[in-house]
Amino acid sequence: MVARRAREAEISGIRKMFEAAPPNAVNLGLGEPDFDPPAEVVDAMVRAVRNGMNHYGPSAGLLALREKVAERYRDRLPSTAAENVIITGSGSEALMATALAIYDPGDEVLVPNPGFVLYGPHARLAGANPVPYALTEERKHLPDLDDLEARTTRRTRAIVVNSPSNPTGAVFPARLVDRIVEFAEAHHLTIVSDEVYEEIVYDGPATSFWGKSDHVIIANSFSKTLAMTGWRIGFLVAPRRLAIELNKMHYHIMACPPTPAQAAVLAGLASDGSALRAMVAEFRARRDLAMKLLRSTPGLEVVRPAGAFYMFPKFAWRRSATDVARALLARGVITTPGDAFGTLGAAHLRLSFAASRAHLRTGLGLLTDYAEEASAS
Repeated sequence: MVARRAREAEISGIRKMFEAAPPNAVNLGLGEPDFDPPAEVVDAMVRAVRNGMNHYGPSAGLLALREKVAERYRDRLPSTAAENVIITGSGSEALMATALAIYDPGDEVLVPNPGFVLYGPHARLAGANPVPYALTEERKHLPDLDDLEARTTRRTRAIVVNSPSNPTGAVFPARLVDRIVEFAEAHHLTIVSDEVYEEIVYDGPATSFWGKSDHVIIANSFSKTLAMTGWRIGFLVAPRRLAIELNKMHYHIMACPPTPAQAAVLAGLASDGSALRAMVAEFRARRDLAMKLLRSTPGLEVVRPAGAFYMFPKFAWRRSATDVARALLARGVITTPGDAFGTLGAAHLRLSFAASRAHLRTGLGLLTDYAEEASAS
Protein backbone atom coordinates (compact mmCIF):
# COMPACT_ATOMS: atom_id res chain seq x y z
CA MET A 1 0.00 0.00 0.00
CA VAL A 2 1.41 3.38 -1.00
CA ALA A 3 1.01 6.33 1.37
CA ARG A 4 -1.38 9.06 0.29
CA ARG A 5 1.39 11.64 0.38
CA ALA A 6 3.25 9.66 -2.28
CA ARG A 7 0.14 9.10 -4.40
CA GLU A 8 -0.69 12.79 -4.37
CA ALA A 9 2.85 14.10 -4.97
CA GLU A 10 3.74 14.83 -8.59
CA ILE A 11 6.92 15.32 -10.57
CA SER A 12 7.23 18.99 -11.50
CA GLY A 13 6.43 20.30 -14.97
CA ILE A 14 10.08 21.32 -15.25
CA ARG A 15 11.25 17.72 -15.04
CA LYS A 16 8.45 16.41 -17.25
CA MET A 17 9.50 18.62 -20.15
CA PHE A 18 13.20 17.98 -19.63
CA GLU A 19 12.78 14.21 -19.58
CA ALA A 20 10.44 14.20 -22.60
CA ALA A 21 12.82 16.24 -24.76
CA PRO A 22 14.16 14.81 -28.01
CA PRO A 23 17.95 14.46 -28.45
CA ASN A 24 19.77 17.70 -29.29
CA ALA A 25 16.84 19.92 -28.28
CA VAL A 26 17.79 23.48 -27.34
CA ASN A 27 17.35 23.64 -23.58
CA LEU A 28 15.70 26.83 -22.36
CA GLY A 29 13.84 24.93 -19.66
CA LEU A 30 16.06 23.59 -16.90
CA GLY A 31 17.55 26.26 -14.62
CA GLU A 32 21.26 25.72 -14.21
CA PRO A 33 24.37 27.61 -15.32
CA ASP A 34 25.98 26.28 -18.48
CA PHE A 35 29.38 26.86 -16.86
CA ASP A 36 31.74 24.49 -15.10
CA PRO A 37 32.77 25.11 -11.49
CA PRO A 38 35.88 27.31 -11.09
CA ALA A 39 39.14 25.41 -11.47
CA GLU A 40 40.05 25.88 -7.81
CA VAL A 41 36.75 24.29 -6.79
CA VAL A 42 37.29 21.26 -9.02
CA ASP A 43 40.88 20.89 -7.80
CA ALA A 44 39.76 21.04 -4.17
CA MET A 45 37.13 18.37 -4.78
CA VAL A 46 39.70 16.05 -6.35
CA ARG A 47 42.17 16.68 -3.51
CA ALA A 48 39.50 15.99 -0.91
CA VAL A 49 38.61 12.64 -2.46
CA ARG A 50 42.22 11.61 -2.95
CA ASN A 51 43.24 12.69 0.56
CA GLY A 52 40.60 10.63 2.31
CA MET A 53 37.76 13.12 2.92
CA ASN A 54 35.24 10.44 1.97
CA HIS A 55 33.59 9.72 5.29
CA TYR A 56 30.70 11.01 7.38
CA GLY A 57 31.07 14.50 8.75
CA PRO A 58 29.10 16.51 11.32
CA SER A 59 25.37 16.60 10.70
CA ALA A 60 25.31 20.40 10.47
CA GLY A 61 28.38 20.45 8.20
CA LEU A 62 32.09 21.11 8.54
CA LEU A 63 32.74 23.79 11.14
CA ALA A 64 35.14 25.66 8.82
CA LEU A 65 32.45 25.99 6.16
CA ARG A 66 29.76 26.98 8.63
CA GLU A 67 32.06 29.72 9.97
CA LYS A 68 32.80 30.92 6.45
CA VAL A 69 29.08 31.16 5.64
CA ALA A 70 28.42 32.97 8.93
CA GLU A 71 31.14 35.47 8.05
CA ARG A 72 29.33 36.22 4.78
CA TYR A 73 26.15 37.13 6.70
CA ARG A 74 27.72 39.33 9.39
CA ASP A 75 27.28 42.47 7.33
CA ARG A 76 23.53 41.90 7.80
CA LEU A 77 23.67 40.73 11.42
CA PRO A 78 27.05 41.11 13.19
CA SER A 79 26.27 38.40 15.75
CA THR A 80 25.86 35.69 13.06
CA ALA A 81 27.92 32.64 14.04
CA ALA A 82 28.53 29.07 12.91
CA GLU A 83 25.72 27.97 15.24
CA ASN A 84 23.29 29.79 12.95
CA VAL A 85 24.37 27.80 9.89
CA ILE A 86 23.48 24.29 8.68
CA ILE A 87 25.07 22.89 5.53
CA THR A 88 22.50 20.90 3.58
CA GLY A 89 22.36 18.57 0.60
CA SER A 90 21.09 21.32 -1.73
CA GLY A 91 18.76 24.28 -1.41
CA SER A 92 15.85 21.92 -2.06
CA GLU A 93 16.74 19.81 0.96
CA ALA A 94 17.08 23.00 3.00
CA LEU A 95 13.51 23.93 2.08
CA MET A 96 12.22 20.43 2.90
CA ALA A 97 13.95 20.41 6.29
CA THR A 98 12.42 23.82 6.99
CA ALA A 99 8.92 22.63 6.13
CA LEU A 100 9.25 19.60 8.40
CA ALA A 101 10.65 21.69 11.23
CA ILE A 102 8.12 24.53 11.35
CA TYR A 103 4.83 23.44 9.69
CA ASP A 104 2.28 21.46 11.68
CA PRO A 105 -0.75 19.65 10.20
CA GLY A 106 -3.53 22.17 9.63
CA ASP A 107 -1.19 25.17 9.44
CA GLU A 108 -1.52 27.56 6.53
CA VAL A 109 1.58 28.74 4.66
CA LEU A 110 1.59 31.71 2.29
CA VAL A 111 3.41 30.73 -0.92
CA PRO A 112 4.05 32.78 -4.08
CA ASN A 113 1.88 32.28 -7.18
CA PRO A 114 3.70 31.90 -9.51
CA GLY A 115 6.50 30.46 -7.41
CA PHE A 116 9.11 27.73 -7.28
CA VAL A 117 7.56 24.29 -7.71
CA LEU A 118 8.56 22.89 -4.28
CA TYR A 119 7.01 25.41 -1.88
CA GLY A 120 3.43 24.12 -2.05
CA PRO A 121 4.26 20.40 -2.15
CA HIS A 122 6.64 20.72 0.81
CA ALA A 123 3.87 22.32 2.85
CA ARG A 124 1.46 19.54 1.91
CA LEU A 125 4.02 16.83 2.72
CA ALA A 126 4.28 18.35 6.20
CA GLY A 127 0.49 18.27 6.53
CA ALA A 128 0.06 22.03 6.09
CA ASN A 129 -2.05 23.89 3.54
CA PRO A 130 -0.30 26.16 1.03
CA VAL A 131 -2.18 29.41 0.42
CA PRO A 132 -1.00 31.10 -2.81
CA TYR A 133 -0.53 34.87 -2.92
CA ALA A 134 -0.54 36.69 -6.24
CA LEU A 135 2.48 37.96 -8.17
CA THR A 136 1.13 39.74 -11.24
CA GLU A 137 2.65 41.45 -14.26
CA GLU A 138 0.90 44.68 -13.27
CA ARG A 139 2.98 44.75 -10.08
CA LYS A 140 6.14 43.49 -11.83
CA HIS A 141 5.68 40.15 -10.04
CA LEU A 142 6.10 41.72 -6.57
CA PRO A 143 3.87 40.87 -3.57
CA ASP A 144 0.91 43.11 -2.74
CA LEU A 145 0.63 43.67 1.03
CA ASP A 146 -3.16 44.07 0.83
CA ASP A 147 -3.36 40.68 -0.90
CA LEU A 148 -1.20 39.12 1.82
CA GLU A 149 -3.44 40.58 4.53
CA ALA A 150 -6.55 39.21 2.82
CA ARG A 151 -5.10 35.69 2.70
CA THR A 152 -3.88 35.59 6.31
CA THR A 153 -5.95 33.80 8.97
CA ARG A 154 -5.43 32.63 12.53
CA ARG A 155 -4.02 29.39 11.08
CA THR A 156 -1.30 31.11 9.04
CA ARG A 157 2.10 29.99 10.34
CA ALA A 158 4.63 31.22 7.77
CA ILE A 159 5.23 33.14 4.56
CA VAL A 160 7.59 31.87 1.87
CA VAL A 161 9.36 34.57 -0.14
CA ASN A 162 11.80 34.30 -3.03
CA SER A 163 13.96 37.16 -4.26
CA PRO A 164 15.45 37.03 -6.86
CA SER A 165 12.57 34.94 -8.07
CA ASN A 166 12.32 31.65 -9.86
CA PRO A 167 10.39 31.78 -12.23
CA THR A 168 9.93 35.54 -12.78
CA GLY A 169 13.35 37.08 -12.13
CA ALA A 170 11.78 39.75 -9.90
CA VAL A 171 13.94 41.29 -7.14
CA PHE A 172 12.29 42.83 -4.07
CA PRO A 173 13.16 46.49 -3.40
CA ALA A 174 14.58 47.10 0.08
CA ARG A 175 11.44 48.93 1.21
CA LEU A 176 9.26 45.97 0.21
CA VAL A 177 11.46 43.65 2.26
CA ASP A 178 10.93 45.90 5.29
CA ARG A 179 7.16 45.99 4.73
CA ILE A 180 6.96 42.19 4.48
CA VAL A 181 8.90 41.93 7.75
CA GLU A 182 6.47 44.34 9.40
CA PHE A 183 3.53 42.31 8.06
CA ALA A 184 5.03 39.01 9.27
CA GLU A 185 5.78 40.36 12.74
CA ALA A 186 2.27 41.80 13.07
CA HIS A 187 0.84 38.32 12.40
CA HIS A 188 3.54 36.35 14.27
CA LEU A 189 4.68 34.56 11.09
CA THR A 190 7.99 32.91 10.33
CA ILE A 191 9.57 34.19 7.12
CA VAL A 192 11.11 31.46 4.96
CA SER A 193 13.30 33.32 2.48
CA ASP A 194 14.66 31.45 -0.52
CA GLU A 195 17.72 33.50 -1.52
CA VAL A 196 19.41 31.00 -3.84
CA TYR A 197 19.88 33.61 -6.60
CA GLU A 198 20.90 36.54 -4.39
CA GLU A 199 24.27 37.01 -6.13
CA ILE A 200 22.86 36.73 -9.66
CA VAL A 201 21.46 40.23 -10.05
CA TYR A 202 21.76 42.83 -12.80
CA ASP A 203 20.32 46.18 -11.70
CA GLY A 204 21.58 46.47 -8.13
CA PRO A 205 22.01 44.16 -5.12
CA ALA A 206 19.28 41.99 -3.68
CA THR A 207 18.16 42.74 -0.11
CA SER A 208 18.35 39.77 2.25
CA PHE A 209 15.79 39.11 4.97
CA TRP A 210 18.55 38.01 7.36
CA GLY A 211 18.95 40.39 10.28
CA LYS A 212 15.52 41.92 9.70
CA SER A 213 13.63 39.79 12.21
CA ASP A 214 14.13 37.12 14.87
CA HIS A 215 11.73 34.87 12.93
CA VAL A 216 13.56 34.46 9.61
CA ILE A 217 14.99 31.31 8.02
CA ILE A 218 17.26 31.73 4.98
CA ALA A 219 17.55 28.90 2.43
CA ASN A 220 20.46 29.24 0.04
CA SER A 221 22.70 27.16 -2.18
CA PHE A 222 26.14 27.02 -3.75
CA SER A 223 24.74 25.33 -6.86
CA LYS A 224 24.18 28.44 -8.93
CA THR A 225 26.99 30.73 -7.76
CA LEU A 226 29.69 28.04 -8.10
CA ALA A 227 28.04 26.32 -11.10
CA MET A 228 27.88 23.01 -9.24
CA THR A 229 24.20 22.05 -9.48
CA GLY A 230 24.94 18.34 -9.73
CA TRP A 231 27.01 18.36 -6.53
CA ARG A 232 23.90 19.06 -4.39
CA ILE A 233 25.12 21.34 -1.63
CA GLY A 234 23.31 24.23 0.05
CA PHE A 235 22.74 25.78 3.45
CA LEU A 236 20.34 27.27 5.98
CA VAL A 237 20.84 30.33 8.19
CA ALA A 238 18.50 30.65 11.15
CA PRO A 239 18.24 31.93 14.72
CA ARG A 240 19.91 29.48 17.09
CA ARG A 241 16.65 28.16 18.58
CA LEU A 242 15.36 27.35 15.09
CA ALA A 243 18.70 26.05 13.81
CA ILE A 244 18.62 23.31 16.46
CA GLU A 245 15.23 22.09 15.23
CA LEU A 246 16.16 22.45 11.56
CA ASN A 247 19.25 20.34 12.12
CA LYS A 248 17.12 17.54 13.56
CA MET A 249 15.03 17.37 10.38
CA HIS A 250 18.12 17.71 8.20
CA TYR A 251 19.69 14.76 10.06
CA HIS A 252 16.64 12.59 9.47
CA ILE A 253 16.65 13.41 5.75
CA MET A 254 20.32 12.76 5.00
CA ALA A 255 22.42 12.42 8.20
CA CYS A 256 25.12 14.79 6.96
CA PRO A 257 26.05 16.74 3.82
CA PRO A 258 28.70 15.35 1.42
CA THR A 259 32.16 15.90 2.85
CA PRO A 260 34.24 16.32 -0.36
CA ALA A 261 31.78 18.85 -1.77
CA GLN A 262 32.10 20.95 1.39
CA ALA A 263 35.85 21.07 0.97
CA ALA A 264 35.34 22.21 -2.62
CA VAL A 265 32.91 24.93 -1.56
CA LEU A 266 35.43 26.23 0.97
CA ALA A 267 37.93 26.68 -1.85
CA GLY A 268 35.33 28.50 -3.90
CA LEU A 269 34.47 30.87 -1.08
CA ALA A 270 38.16 31.63 -0.55
CA SER A 271 38.60 32.69 -4.19
CA ASP A 272 38.49 36.28 -5.44
CA GLY A 273 35.01 35.88 -6.93
CA SER A 274 36.14 36.62 -10.47
CA ALA A 275 34.46 33.49 -11.89
CA LEU A 276 31.10 34.53 -10.43
CA ARG A 277 31.46 38.10 -11.68
CA ALA A 278 32.26 36.86 -15.19
CA MET A 279 29.29 34.48 -15.13
CA VAL A 280 26.88 37.19 -13.99
CA ALA A 281 28.21 39.58 -16.67
CA GLU A 282 27.52 36.93 -19.30
CA PHE A 283 24.03 36.28 -17.93
CA ARG A 284 23.33 40.02 -18.08
CA ALA A 285 24.34 40.09 -21.75
CA ARG A 286 22.13 37.07 -22.43
CA ARG A 287 19.20 38.67 -20.62
CA ASP A 288 19.52 41.75 -22.79
CA LEU A 289 19.76 39.62 -25.94
CA ALA A 290 16.71 37.58 -24.95
CA MET A 291 14.71 40.73 -24.16
CA LYS A 292 15.52 42.13 -27.59
CA LEU A 293 14.44 38.92 -29.31
CA LEU A 294 11.26 38.50 -27.28
CA ARG A 295 10.11 42.07 -27.78
CA SER A 296 9.83 41.39 -31.50
CA THR A 297 7.87 38.16 -30.94
CA PRO A 298 4.13 38.56 -31.66
CA GLY A 299 1.66 37.71 -28.91
CA LEU A 300 4.17 37.93 -26.04
CA GLU A 301 4.61 40.36 -23.17
CA VAL A 302 7.54 40.08 -20.78
CA VAL A 303 8.61 41.89 -17.60
CA ARG A 304 12.35 42.56 -17.62
CA PRO A 305 13.98 40.29 -15.01
CA ALA A 306 16.29 41.96 -12.49
CA GLY A 307 17.86 38.76 -11.17
CA ALA A 308 18.21 34.98 -11.52
CA PHE A 309 18.31 33.73 -15.14
CA TYR A 310 14.66 33.35 -16.04
CA MET A 311 12.05 35.18 -18.05
CA PHE A 312 8.35 34.59 -17.61
CA PRO A 313 6.65 35.90 -20.76
CA LYS A 314 2.86 35.96 -21.02
CA PHE A 315 1.29 34.81 -24.28
CA ALA A 316 -2.02 35.83 -25.82
CA TRP A 317 -2.78 32.62 -27.74
CA ARG A 318 -5.88 30.58 -26.91
CA ARG A 319 -4.13 27.46 -25.74
CA SER A 320 -2.74 26.11 -22.49
CA ALA A 321 0.81 26.62 -21.30
CA THR A 322 1.37 22.86 -21.48
CA ASP A 323 0.11 22.73 -25.08
CA VAL A 324 2.44 25.58 -26.04
CA ALA A 325 5.41 23.95 -24.30
CA ARG A 326 4.69 20.62 -26.01
CA ALA A 327 4.38 22.27 -29.40
CA LEU A 328 7.72 23.98 -28.88
CA LEU A 329 9.24 20.71 -27.69
CA ALA A 330 8.18 19.11 -30.96
CA ARG A 331 10.05 21.89 -32.77
CA GLY A 332 13.20 21.18 -30.79
CA VAL A 333 13.22 23.71 -27.94
CA ILE A 334 12.64 22.91 -24.26
CA THR A 335 10.62 25.44 -22.25
CA THR A 336 8.64 25.09 -19.03
CA PRO A 337 4.87 25.64 -18.93
CA GLY A 338 4.09 28.50 -16.58
CA ASP A 339 1.30 26.64 -14.81
CA ALA A 340 3.97 24.37 -13.27
CA PHE A 341 4.58 27.35 -10.96
CA GLY A 342 0.97 28.05 -10.00
CA THR A 343 -2.40 29.02 -11.41
CA LEU A 344 -1.24 32.54 -12.31
CA GLY A 345 1.32 31.00 -14.67
CA ALA A 346 -1.42 29.53 -16.87
CA ALA A 347 -0.70 31.81 -19.85
CA HIS A 348 3.07 31.91 -19.41
CA LEU A 349 6.25 30.09 -20.26
CA ARG A 350 9.39 30.06 -18.16
CA LEU A 351 12.46 30.56 -20.31
CA SER A 352 15.97 30.13 -18.93
CA PHE A 353 18.72 32.27 -20.40
CA ALA A 354 21.37 30.12 -18.73
CA ALA A 355 22.16 28.92 -22.23
CA SER A 356 24.70 30.10 -24.79
CA ARG A 357 23.90 33.10 -26.96
CA ALA A 358 23.82 30.79 -29.98
CA HIS A 359 21.29 28.53 -28.27
CA LEU A 360 19.23 31.54 -27.23
CA ARG A 361 19.08 32.79 -30.81
CA THR A 362 18.12 29.34 -32.09
CA GLY A 363 15.61 28.54 -29.36
CA LEU A 364 13.94 31.95 -29.34
CA GLY A 365 13.90 31.88 -33.13
CA LEU A 366 11.87 28.67 -32.97
CA LEU A 367 9.59 30.34 -30.42
CA THR A 368 9.10 33.33 -32.74
CA ASP A 369 8.22 31.02 -35.64
CA TYR A 370 5.63 29.31 -33.47
CA ALA A 371 4.32 32.65 -32.19
CA GLU A 372 3.78 33.96 -35.71
CA GLU A 373 1.73 30.90 -36.61
CA ALA A 374 -0.22 30.94 -33.34
CA SER A 375 -1.00 34.65 -33.64
CA ALA A 376 -2.24 34.20 -37.19
CA SER A 377 -4.56 31.29 -36.35
